[in-house]
Amino acid sequence: MKTAKKVLSVLLAGAMTASLAVAFTGCNNNGEGGESGGSGSKTIYVVAKGDSHAFWQSVKAGAEAAAKDRGYTINFRGPASESAKDLPSQLEMATTAVSQGAAGIVIGTIGEGFTNVLSQAYDKGIPVVQFDSGVWANDIKALDDMNKNPIIASVATSNRDAAALAAENFFNEIKADIAASEKYVVGIIQHDETQTGIDRAGGFEEKFKALAEADETTKGKVTIEKEVKPGDADNAYRTALEALYEKGINALYMCNEGVVKQVSDAIAAAGNKYDNIKFCGFDAGTKQIDWMKATSGPKLVGSVAQDSYQIGYQAVEQVINAIEKKDVTETVGIAGQWWNAENVDELIKSNIVYEG
Repeated sequence: MKTAKKVLSVLLAGAMTASLAVAFTGCNNNGEGGESGGSGSKTIYVVAKGDSHAFWQSVKAGAEAAAKDRGYTINFRGPASESAKDLPSQLEMATTAVSQGAAGIVIGTIGEGFTNVLSQAYDKGIPVVQFDSGVWANDIKALDDMNKNPIIASVATSNRDAAALAAENFFNEIKADIAASEKYVVGIIQHDETQTGIDRAGGFEEKFKALAEADETTKGKVTIEKEVKPGDADNAYRTALEALYEKGINALYMCNEGVVKQVSDAIAAAGNKYDNIKFCGFDAGTKQIDWMKATSGPKLVGSVAQDSYQIGYQAVEQVINAIEKKDVTETVGIAGQWWNAENVDELIKSNIVYEG
């Protein structure tokens, strides 16, 4: 879910070398490889960025299913929040995973400072998969410089592709409105300044502009206005909504669940002020689902959800592949899923759209 200040391409560019993948494919639980393999452990430690939010509960369900399918167990832990104040807690969780002789580790960190513990995982022959927004770029670089990078795979939503999917579907929904206008302003609220935020905003903007310019009925009519915030503190997203409203937006794309929640609350308190604006979201959650199903007020046309269940499932599957000397897919991109009032109940049942 969500946010972190790192670039997966950094990992792909240098960290996951062929020799590293081979080295950790040799770590298994039959005594071949590092200390983890020798312990005979069948426990995968998953160190997430949270554990109570519905997104992480869905990730956990996927992780547990993958482990069960392969005869392993899961130890799933996450800090109380994704803020810097809980970084020491998450670091302790990762340290415990290494000291307890995990068969493998799946991790997504909320900050920097994991170089030592991950280098210890390397020394012990414990394969590591980074998931969601992964491990921060500076830690990756430090591990590479030490030649002690245990990360053998990366599993995450492709934020640019998911954002492009949102743009494509949103454009199709409002195309007639654009065609009937002389000028149409589309707003974007980028939820933070991390790579996740950049990709979700940039992927949407690039795709939407391309679609608008490629259609003769909408060509030259669309202007994009963007508000970038460092996070959700102090009602930052409400402030962004108001700033974009003053710029005359006709439609608004919101880059994560936190934006949707604050915008939804602002709309509920504003009477009919925003009724003429059409909205597009990202992620899921009960508040977004309820807005999607609403039959009055400003319309939330649709949203794009991460397949959080598959993020958990695929991450655990890759680390088990490494343990068992099977082929590891170094980069697993999880596709986003467009959802709206018509298919939301079906996607809730399939663990793609989460409640909570």
